[in-house]
Amino acid sequence: MSDPTTRPRRPPAGPSFDPAAQPWQTADAELAPVPPALLAPDLLRKALSQPGPWPQDALGSTEHRHPGREGAPVLAAVLIPLVMREAGVSVMLTQRTAHLYDHAGQVSFPGGRIETFDASPVAAALREAEEETGLPIDHVEVLGSMQNYLTATGFSITPVLSLVRPGFTLAPDSFEVAEVFEVPLSFLMNPANHRLYRAPLPDGRERQYYAMPWQGHFIWGATAGMLRNLYHLVRQRLASER
Repeated sequence: MSDPTTRPRRPPAGPSFDPAAQPWQTADAELAPVPPALLAPDLLRKALSQPGPWPQDALGSTEHRHPGREGAPVLAAVLIPLVMREAGVSVMLTQRTAHLYDHAGQVSFPGGRIETFDASPVAAALREAEEETGLPIDHVEVLGSMQNYLTATGFSITPVLSLVRPGFTLAPDSFEVAEVFEVPLSFLMNPANHRLYRAPLPDGRERQYYAMPWQGHFIWGATAGMLRNLYHLVRQRLASER
């Protein structure tokens, strides 16, 4: 893991509102859930290994930037680990510790900045996932990468899709990760579980963002946005399997 103290510090950034306390509506208008029977590893492998173009939700990446986070975004990569459990595929997520400089206390995919020594965004995502959670690289089958996702905090994130073979033992980095947990993919691929929130910004504009609360975890912001894009991708690619 690179040493963050050697980098120039950008101004701290965070929402000016409580993300979970804003008004919301269910974001499933005219959208059907992906049938759980289609969320099998072999079908996901076939669907997610195809090259783009990749569908993106109409809300897309954020155009709003926190003050001091304008300009060229910092390149980053995250791993979207689809764990092949016997009870069904699940998505591995992390709860970040409360003292981190960026995205403190939020739910995220394992990942981080792309460093100069990383051969590619995929290499960065695999390295960061192993450093943060202890997920062994030899349990990860990379399928492909979705289009970059731009965040309000000034990161351009490459989401790397993967299937993960169970039987691994995790060793989370206690400095960065408060908890590692999994959410059933079937839950996340049902837009009835997607909420669209609206929050006022200090400059008078309104921010819209998705959230997918799960058993006390508030999955929101960029993580929920990437999961929403994944829903569109899986739904589109698996439609022919019905």
